Amino acid sequence: MSPHTGIRLARVSFVRDERAAICDLLDRLGPDAPTLCEGWTTADLASHLALREQRPDAAGGIALRFLSGYTATVQDRIKNGKPYSTVVDLVRQGPPVWSPYRIPAINAAVNTAELFIHHEDVRRAQPGWEPRTLPPEHEELLWKQLKSGSRLFLRKAPVGIVLRRTAEDRAEAGAGEVTAKKAVPTVVVAGAAPELLLFAFGRQEHARVTYEGDPEAVERLRGARLGM
Repeated sequence: MSPHTGIRLARVSFVRDERAAICDLLDRLGPDAPTLCEGWTTADLASHLALREQRPDAAGGIALRFLSGYTATVQDRIKNGKPYSTVVDLVRQGPPVWSPYRIPAINAAVNTAELFIHHEDVRRAQPGWEPRTLPPEHEELLWKQLKSGSRLFLRKAPVGIVLRRTAEDRAEAGAGEVTAKKAVPTVVVAGAAPELLLFAFGRQEHARVTYEGDPEAVERLRGARLGM
């Protein structure tokens, strides 16, 4: 098996596993559990995930502010118009047959980070959470996703940022460091690949990372709005 084939299979298995895991967790917690997404319960988050794949006409507002009103309206219709278990089942089933997201490469590209981040949004809003131990190939996928998107995710950061994988993480899955934003002062953010991805998506408070740099710059970064 070629390395490229191995990577493709890892991406497919990661998305499949994350989708099943988050749906199992949503089912177990019910519709009213908290999440790390401000103002959202598990019912809101499930509706968001269903909207992304089932309603592409309304998905633009996830990234584009001027369309966000329509997106919010459709999301509320999904949340309030269907039983919670039905919405979770829509997420579990994945993209409909007519969706380009059914193509494995596209599905992996758009859902690798999305499903991981939102799975952790649910997990880490519950008491007693601890970081998961992921297979090395899945950690590597998250690191590749972070490297390719770090400049986009961290473009609004108020300081320069270098992302550095920790020694323990490097020992398992290869060394890594990336300059996400060139600016002065610069803060080095260190951690395992999944934790760095959570940090880059604005989950600073719940990401197990460390900071090196000017204390004032670190505080500014910890409180900044990051991510998409």
